Amino acid sequence: MSSKLVYSTETGKICPQCQHPINDCHCNNETPLGSGKVKVMYETKGRKGKGATLITELALDSKELTKLAKELKAKCATGGTVKEGVIEIQGDHRDKILAILLSKKITAKKSGG
Repeated sequence: MSSKLVYSTETGKICPQCQHPINDCHCNNETPLGSGKVKVMYETKGRKGKGATLITELALDSKELTKLAKELKAKCATGGTVKEGVIEIQGDHRDKILAILLSKKITAKKSGG
């Protein structure tokens, strides 16, 4: 079984295809930002009491994340954004988002309070 380097303290994350640092990737493929263990949580911290539903650890590249965020915002009829690989949807829409992700064959679970 061959082992592949995934992280180096010297260069950071390593591309799994070309084995170069992510910033110097030679295969021109954008690597997914998350681990694939999708969590859907509701958070009010840092939003002046207004809550947002956060979807974290999605194993999608930035284009796919933006596309999914747009679809979720439309189906929840609310605003939202994508920040650092996390989709933020305004309001508490955990159950609806879990159902949408399940219909797309993305396994997710509720996390937090």
